[in-house]
Amino acid sequence: MLPSLTPVQTMMVILGSSAVLITALEGVLIARARGPEAYDWKAFWTTIRINLCRAIVESIPMGVVIGVALPFGAWAYEHRLFTVPMDTWWGWVAMFLCTEFFYYWLHRTGHRVRWYWASHSIHHSGNQYNLAAAFRQSVTGKISGGFVFFAPQCFFGFSPDAVLISYGVNLAYQFWIHTDLIDKMGWMEGWLNTPSAHRVHHAANVEYLDANYGGTIMIFDRLFGTYVPEKEGVPIRYGLVKQVTTHSALKILFSEWIGIFKDVFRARRLRDALGYMFMPPGWAPDGRGLTTEDLRREMKALTGSPTGVPPEELLDRRPMTRGAAAADDADLAFKSAR
Repeated sequence: MLPSLTPVQTMMVILGSSAVLITALEGVLIARARGPEAYDWKAFWTTIRINLCRAIVESIPMGVVIGVALPFGAWAYEHRLFTVPMDTWWGWVAMFLCTEFFYYWLHRTGHRVRWYWASHSIHHSGNQYNLAAAFRQSVTGKISGGFVFFAPQCFFGFSPDAVLISYGVNLAYQFWIHTDLIDKMGWMEGWLNTPSAHRVHHAANVEYLDANYGGTIMIFDRLFGTYVPEKEGVPIRYGLVKQVTTHSALKILFSEWIGIFKDVFRARRLRDALGYMFMPPGWAPDGRGLTTEDLRREMKALTGSPTGVPPEELLDRRPMTRGAAAADDADLAFKSAR
C-alpha cells in the first residue's frame, strides 16, 4: 500500500512531473530549431539523476536528514506574535511580500556564504540556460539550513503549511524564466523577475555575478542595490565561472561540500576554518582568492574593465580557492565559482 501524501508533497510531485515533461519538450523543440548540438541531452539526464537523488533524500524521515524546518516552524507558529487572517485579501498580499523578502535573503546568502553556496551551486552548475536548469536542485538544502529564513514567517503569524505552499508557488513561478528564448519584456523589466533578469543572475560574466536575487519581483533587489539589467550586445556565458565538465550527479551534488571539508581540515587557524565555511565562495585567508570582488579586480587589471568571463589561466593559477579542493579529482573540472 502506497503511503499517503501531504498536500505539500502532492503539490511537489505534480510540479516535478510537469516540469520534466515540459523540459523534455523544450529540448526537442530547441534541437529541431537550432540543431542537435544546441541542446545538451547529457546534462538533461544528469538533472534527472540529480532529482532522483533528491526524491530519495526527501523520502527519508525529516529527523534523519536533519530537516528541522517544519518542527521549528511549528514551534515558531505556536509562539507567533499575532495571526494573519488568510481569509482576507491583505493576508495573501502580506504572505506574498513576506515570502519574497525572506526568499531574497535566502538567495543572496546562498551566493555570499560558502556554506549555503555548497547547496545552491548545484542550481548554477548547468552550462546551458534552459528549463532544465530550473529544477536542478541540491539534496542538502536541509543540512545547510535554508529553513532558518522562512521559520520567522511562522513567528509573524503564517502557518507552516501556508509558508511552504507560498514558497512552492514562488519557485513554480521561476520555472518559466529559465530560458533564452524570450527577449526583454518592456516595462516589466526591473520590477518582475523576467527571463532577461534571471539570465543575468545565471551568468558567469563578472559584472553580472551576485545580482538579481528576487524570486518573482525585483523590488528588494532595487532596494538593496543588487539589481543589474541585461546589457544589449553583451554575450552571456552561463554556468559556474569554472565550468562543470562532468555528468556525474554525485560529483556535482557533493564536490563543494568535499572542498569545504578539505579546506577546513588544512586550515591553520580557527579563524581560517570559519572563513572557508562562512565567507563568500572563493575566499582565501591571504586575501588572494577568487571572490566576486577579487575576480572583478583581476579582470580590470587584465582588460581595463571589471567585465567579461575570467580566462582559465586566471582561475587555474590559484588552485586552492573557490572550491578548488574538488580539483583534486581529475574527473571533476570545476571549482566553487558562480
